[in-house]
Amino acid sequence: MQITRQADYAVRAVLHLAQIKNGDRAATSVVAKEQHIPPSFLAKIISQLSIAGLLHTSRGARGGVTLARDPKEITLLEVVEAIDGPIQLNECIGPDGNCTFDDDCPIRSVWCEAQEELVARLKRTDFAQLMAKMPN
Repeated sequence: MQITRQADYAVRAVLHLAQIKNGDRAATSVVAKEQHIPPSFLAKIISQLSIAGLLHTSRGARGGVTLARDPKEITLLEVVEAIDGPIQLNECIGPDGNCTFDDDCPIRSVWCEAQEELVARLKRTDFAQLMAKMPN
């Protein structure tokens, strides 16, 4: 399983914005350049994160983008799911679980447990924690 490049870019963009003090706005062109994100990709990502309630955007000369909440209140899970949708390691464990073996499958429980662990880890990792791990 691999998150999409778009989700990776979203995580990097949010981490970049988390480092800005006093809730100042960042120009998307600066975020794109410093995080090596193609500007066209970033525009779509910013829109999705804004719709998800994770970012505030404003246009104009003093426009830009800021986090909608404190970094400690934004989790990796929220950002990834805002871009990629709910995490699903295998189609058999989704809400419409499509498994020909149903409850007789010895592998399904492993997929379920692995997904639960991954979701829990991403949910308990916030952007304040990630900032604390960054070199000064």
